[in-house]
Amino acid sequence: MSRLRATLIALTLVATTAPPAQAATAITIRDDRSQPVFSYADAVREHVYVDSPIDGDADGRLDRVRVDIIRPKESGPSLKVPVIIDESPYYDNSGRGNEAERKVYDASGNPVKFPLFYDNYFVPRGYAVLNVDMLGTTKSDGCPDTGGQADVLGGKAVIDWLNGRAKAYRADGSPAEATWTTGKAAMIGKSYDGTLANAVAATGVEGLETIVPISAISSWYRYQRSNGVVYNYDYASWLANAVDTDPDAKCAAVRARMDAEDGDATGDYNPFWQLRDYEKDVAKVRASVFVVHTVNDLNVKPDNFSAWWEALGRRGVPRKIWVGQYQHVDPFDFEGRRDVWVDTLHKWFDHWLLGVPNGIMSEPVADVQVGPTQWITQRDWPARGAMRMPLRPSAEGKLGLLPARRGTTAVFTDVRMPETEMVADVGTAKPGRVAFTTGALPLDLRLSGTPVVDLRVALDRPTANLTALLVDFGDATRVDWRRGQGITTLTEEDCHGEATAQDDGCYRKVATNLATRPLEIVARGWIDAQNRDSLSSPSPLPAGEYGRVEWETLPHDYVFRKGHRLGLVLAGTDATYSGETATGATVTVDLARSKVTVPFVLSAPLTEVPADTTRWYGPQEVELPTPENEFY
Repeated sequence: MSRLRATLIALTLVATTAPPAQAATAITIRDDRSQPVFSYADAVREHVYVDSPIDGDADGRLDRVRVDIIRPKESGPSLKVPVIIDESPYYDNSGRGNEAERKVYDASGNPVKFPLFYDNYFVPRGYAVLNVDMLGTTKSDGCPDTGGQADVLGGKAVIDWLNGRAKAYRADGSPAEATWTTGKAAMIGKSYDGTLANAVAATGVEGLETIVPISAISSWYRYQRSNGVVYNYDYASWLANAVDTDPDAKCAAVRARMDAEDGDATGDYNPFWQLRDYEKDVAKVRASVFVVHTVNDLNVKPDNFSAWWEALGRRGVPRKIWVGQYQHVDPFDFEGRRDVWVDTLHKWFDHWLLGVPNGIMSEPVADVQVGPTQWITQRDWPARGAMRMPLRPSAEGKLGLLPARRGTTAVFTDVRMPETEMVADVGTAKPGRVAFTTGALPLDLRLSGTPVVDLRVALDRPTANLTALLVDFGDATRVDWRRGQGITTLTEEDCHGEATAQDDGCYRKVATNLATRPLEIVARGWIDAQNRDSLSSPSPLPAGEYGRVEWETLPHDYVFRKGHRLGLVLAGTDATYSGETATGATVTVDLARSKVTVPFVLSAPLTEVPADTTRWYGPQEVELPTPENEFY
């Protein structure tokens, strides 16, 4: 008997082409998908408290994790169901989803409203859905730890309980056993919720079969630092206080410890950030991973997904990815993609939690948004076959394929400057920046991946904050991710799943915000020059001596249109995204030995590609002009 067949029998799945029976006794598979044969209205709604291994508030008792559960009434020892978990710190403050939903409880303390559509849609199909309060938030004990052990081990304890390795209790103190589950679990969620999924997966806990991290952090250092440049000071303690349901003196001590250990004075990678770095533990990941992120997310910046994605690939972890053009937005609210998202998620969970052979792992790995309304699919992300093209700054503000003449330099001062000022009037000299642009592009160029900035610089002080911006100069209509994070919420609703009077599973549709602008900052990158060789051991540059400073910008997927100009802007401290004080250093750039390397896919113009295409036209062989640095 095959492993798959044994799994299906063990789960009491029934494959059928007939309509579901009136009284469901088994999970039903038809057309390669689980069917809604269980009553949502009659589902069991209950809550338990799971023992964690942490005493985060130092009260002498292990913190307990509040778990709100909804599952089919028929689930139990004779019908075991898999589990979908959304663990969050936001259930009683900012809420979840575009409409900021919170939990609602009945007089007995049991939940009658679960935020988002997961319960409405998946419980009728034979899943349990768990809304878990992160330790220190909502109805759980303890203190938030901003990515630390309390955050991580609370969620892990829930997986352990589902598999009989941890204890749980009901409100009256009686033991609670998860006799109704197979132990197979998924974790899903956006932002902090997705971060918890990454974190728990990185523990290697058995029973966590898959995770769906959306706009999620994989390294808290990457979230609050870029190569030694600090985005926000005392952020970890601020966030812990913001999500703490009932701040008190015990948790104040935890926050004070964060401030003492976070190393804000240097921006270096230290043990505080190492503890909160899930990328370092990628070898422990057992779960498959379905990543969703957007390249214009400047909250959880996209290097969090790109580094995690690459590390998972090196380990051979089964993966899938959606890459969007919005800001910090859930794929449920990508215009025109809601039904696609729900169906894709359905297939993903059916495959990994129920063992349904629905072919999802044979589909293209990556869905990529390449324009306001256009998506393509491809074998991986970044696009395979992208050519890494070195673009070189030279005299008179030119950017091209040939290096500048030896001895050519450019000079600017490290001052605080917002990025809008950095990219304004690029043909005009400014003391706080230098700018270089190509001529009109001879063809469409699609950036897919992570540009690398490689400069040879000399400073008159030990260090400087350096900013590099890759800019598209040319009028175009683009996703306006600065306004409403790229979406406008409409009045019309659509529904996904079953309903009760308290929880209808219906949500307002959205439309993409568009703007026609003369330029777009595409890729951004920052570094403290003294961290050029190490994030944990800074080495100041000797005054007046040249040194190599190489770093990655944030990743992107973007099409530079034929006829546009591509620009490189080099500046000091970015006042838009960094809280740092500028050093005032004079920065001299050796242009002959400096470049930015950009991964380009050479393609036919996207206007020639049918809107419903499912493949990318390219890469193609294109002869680029080279004599006399014509590409500028």
